[in-house]
Amino acid sequence: MTRFGAAVACVLACGWAAADEPTNAVLRLQARIDAGTVAFQHTERQGHLKSLLAELGVSDTSQVLVFSKTSFQSEKITPKTPRAVYFTDDVYVGYVPGGEVVELSVPDPELGTAFYTFDQKADGPQAFARHTDSCLRCHNSSRTQNQPGHILRSVFPDRSGMPVFSAGSANVDPSTPLGDRWGGWYVTGTHGKVKHRGNWALAGKNPDAEDRTPNQNLTDLKDRFPVAEYLTPHSDIVALLVLEHQTDLHNRLSRATLIATEALRHQELLNKELKEKPDHRWASTTRRIELAAEEVVRGLLFSGEAKLEDAVKGTSGFAEQFAKRGPDDGRGRSLRQFDLTTRLFKYPCSYLVYSRAFDDLPAEVRAVVWKRMDEILTGRDQSAAFAHLSAADRTAVREILVATKKGLPAGWGEK
Repeated sequence: MTRFGAAVACVLACGWAAADEPTNAVLRLQARIDAGTVAFQHTERQGHLKSLLAELGVSDTSQVLVFSKTSFQSEKITPKTPRAVYFTDDVYVGYVPGGEVVELSVPDPELGTAFYTFDQKADGPQAFARHTDSCLRCHNSSRTQNQPGHILRSVFPDRSGMPVFSAGSANVDPSTPLGDRWGGWYVTGTHGKVKHRGNWALAGKNPDAEDRTPNQNLTDLKDRFPVAEYLTPHSDIVALLVLEHQTDLHNRLSRATLIATEALRHQELLNKELKEKPDHRWASTTRRIELAAEEVVRGLLFSGEAKLEDAVKGTSGFAEQFAKRGPDDGRGRSLRQFDLTTRLFKYPCSYLVYSRAFDDLPAEVRAVVWKRMDEILTGRDQSAAFAHLSAADRTAVREILVATKKGLPAGWGEK
């Protein structure tokens, strides 16, 4: 049995949700498979990949490619055979040519972040296997603040794709300067004068001694690897930027859920032990929830986002397709509209505010998030963490949310 075999065999036994309604996108698809309403098509080149993406509602324009050996299928990953990552608001899909499985990760309100695989054999089980230890060795560590989460790394790979760790590495989030991003990744698109680390494998051991210029502003990767092995020939720069924002915010949402759940459970036990009323709220519980909610608010409002130095333009059509998804406020404004000149989005509030991952936050966290968003967007909070928001930004975001977000607290956003 391969090192993935045990996990693939553990199809429904490894923590399958007991709730009446599936708690994440993978489990919802599994329920449809079990009901016999899904028929996967297997292709010789990419196995079940196309069918999985179609059933999960994931566009191939989101494709980004990583060639560093930083995945559990690392033995199959090289600069000639990069790993493809596809994503939408609530699921991430990883594919390696010749891999035994397709990898998936999803935000989950009970598990924080959950990791699965799907067998690539034509006659394999049409069921997702949940992974725990094999994925959580990396995805539940100090790199994810010791909570299950996503990791995006920028490394200096050698020509086999092996990271040269002596040269350094970085965890990437929206605060990372573009010049430090995408080491070990392919990047297609234009971005002006900034020199990122993508499209580049080290010839030696010293990155500072090598010229990155030939690897910048690439729009075609045909001379790098056989692009026909993939669904598209792109590793779109705008998709990469969105992926970095989205994984960071999903991690914040997951941490907030787990922290609040733990705090409330501890409070319940303490109240029983000390014979307090069941609804007695301890100051320590409130503080933990407030701190977790504040991290969500900062992610939602792009606090600390690194500025773009020049205009950015992708190659796959991802930006155009993404922006059309809305919702808009009736005046044509949407949180999915891009800026791509000085920052990622035109209106600096994340579209994930519409996501199930946001709505699945514990009610106690959501209440604090909306309170803080109200204080910031009405201008009552002018603290340094939100100084990047102009008065026009705050007004526009507030108006868009009032027009498009269901379930806002009564009176929210009123000055």
